[in-house]
Amino acid sequence: MTTAPRTDGDPQGEPAAPPTLPRLLERNARLHPDLPALSWRTPDDAAWSTLTWAEVRDRTTELAAGLAALGVGRGDHVLLMMANRPEHWLSDLALVRLGAVPVSVYGTAAPEQITHIARNCRAALAVVEGAAQAAVWAPLLDDDATPLGRLVVVEDGEEGHHLPYTALTREPAPEGFGKALDTARPGDALTVVYTSGTTGEPKGVVLTHEQVLANAVALDEVVDLPPHVEHICYLPFAHIAERMLGIYLPCHRASHVHLCADPATVAEAVRELRPRQFFGVPRVWEKLAAAVRAGLTLLPEERRKAVEEAAEVAREHVGFQERGEQPPAALADAYTRCRETVLLPLLAAGGLDRVAWAASASAPMPLDVVRFWAGFGIVVMDAWGLTETAGVTTANSPRTGFRLGSVGRPVSSVRVRTAADGELQVRGSSVFAGYLRPDGTVGPALDEEGWLHTGDIGRVDEDGFVWVTDRKKEMIITSTGKNVSPALVENALKEHPLIGQAMVHGDRHSYLVALLVLDPETAPAWAASHGLENGADLAALAAHPAVVEEVDRAVAAANSRLNRTEQVKRYRLLAQEWGPATGELTPSLKLRRRVVRDKYATELTGLYRD
Repeated sequence: MTTAPRTDGDPQGEPAAPPTLPRLLERNARLHPDLPALSWRTPDDAAWSTLTWAEVRDRTTELAAGLAALGVGRGDHVLLMMANRPEHWLSDLALVRLGAVPVSVYGTAAPEQITHIARNCRAALAVVEGAAQAAVWAPLLDDDATPLGRLVVVEDGEEGHHLPYTALTREPAPEGFGKALDTARPGDALTVVYTSGTTGEPKGVVLTHEQVLANAVALDEVVDLPPHVEHICYLPFAHIAERMLGIYLPCHRASHVHLCADPATVAEAVRELRPRQFFGVPRVWEKLAAAVRAGLTLLPEERRKAVEEAAEVAREHVGFQERGEQPPAALADAYTRCRETVLLPLLAAGGLDRVAWAASASAPMPLDVVRFWAGFGIVVMDAWGLTETAGVTTANSPRTGFRLGSVGRPVSSVRVRTAADGELQVRGSSVFAGYLRPDGTVGPALDEEGWLHTGDIGRVDEDGFVWVTDRKKEMIITSTGKNVSPALVENALKEHPLIGQAMVHGDRHSYLVALLVLDPETAPAWAASHGLENGADLAALAAHPAVVEEVDRAVAAANSRLNRTEQVKRYRLLAQEWGPATGELTPSLKLRRRVVRDKYATELTGLYRD
């Protein structure tokens, strides 16, 4: 049973009908017409442009009329490939108001992935950002196996012979058009989210209004945020996390979205906006931590020592919270002093001094990174979920408790259990029914009892906290038959600040080897503090004897905490950071192991030569 979205204290209450996204949008425009809903700026803008909730309703009505004039109707899939810009956000809502189904595609998707998605969802229309995207999509217009018939191009002057986005709103909406909108039912498809494809072809996850809003309600039960909270939206809308945080939860909460079109500028946006909430996948928190660590190395020794002492007090204070205990008065007072005099000024420099809810998900969070931020009084509430569960399945929470290193307890919309082989299984009102088939039907993906087999390996402890070990398909089985979690080993290796990324290899081998990547933020600072020249030249650093010696010590330190089977015997140190643009990471910053193995096949083979 889905609980109605919260009203943020509004006395008029909620609509009597079951909630859908259009009804929430209408509620926000009616109850909060002048509250900011969406803000953005282009590279040329000195200030943010903002739409209120009433303006969002009016703008999406106009867009919906333009899309309807192109033949888009109830149940139709429409493809969207744009950065996090207002046209993407508004088009998504306009389509939902029409009863159509928006499908966002990663901007880094390969042509063959785009072809697969277009054929699978049978969309007749795609809205793309500019000429570069249109050039990739245009061949599908002549593909007999793909029903795509038209492209709409957002950037002015780049449409060529395709339809410009501005044409959608050239004509006013027909009289009475608004009455034909917002008729979606709770069980209707809200979106199709294609998995980012660490292995195999992307699969289309069909999510309904009911499932998504059940998850929104359950998540709100475990977070503690002020009304109409702001959100910095920088992850791709093709990722379920940003669809929840950047579209669905803001409609549910009547909150304020700040679009960040270039993820590389998110740190700048955080510094400027000083948000109350911030979500980052583990790699984002790792990079932020690396930047802070690099800055700390440049502080005078006396000040650096004061920061280290304050961090120890903060971690001790967090430890009491983690155990559900009241910190002693003396510790509480010491923490207040340390936070106000030492920690908050440092956090303010990065815009994190107002954060009340910090969270992560998508991949295992390195415990040393969690502990690092705990030393600043920021507890990164790690969560776990899948596209198939509409986002969050389990979450650590200041309300319901947290355990550093775990992914928290199940939220109220789901149940979690562990199978005999350690696979985590999920059932509940926010779990999808199945994957989209090319004929438009939904192929069942749950077992006969309604459980989703997640493919993640983990355990549920006696207090109900879930601990995720690794992906079932990514477990390494050595030639001696031992099972190894690569993420466990990789996170141990990355505890040293010089090592920014790691991939462990060893399937069907007698021992493990690793590819290690120098951290581009920390390595130059480390080099400077050790008197090395050319610290900005990462290739030179990777070959420098002092760096190699330090990395040797880092690998030995990690091995000392691992059992014999998990220990890394040999490694190769790399200078080039992995990323989505070069293919080693998915757009959501997950490691594509197959890509890395193929790209560095020669190096990996060499690590097994005598």
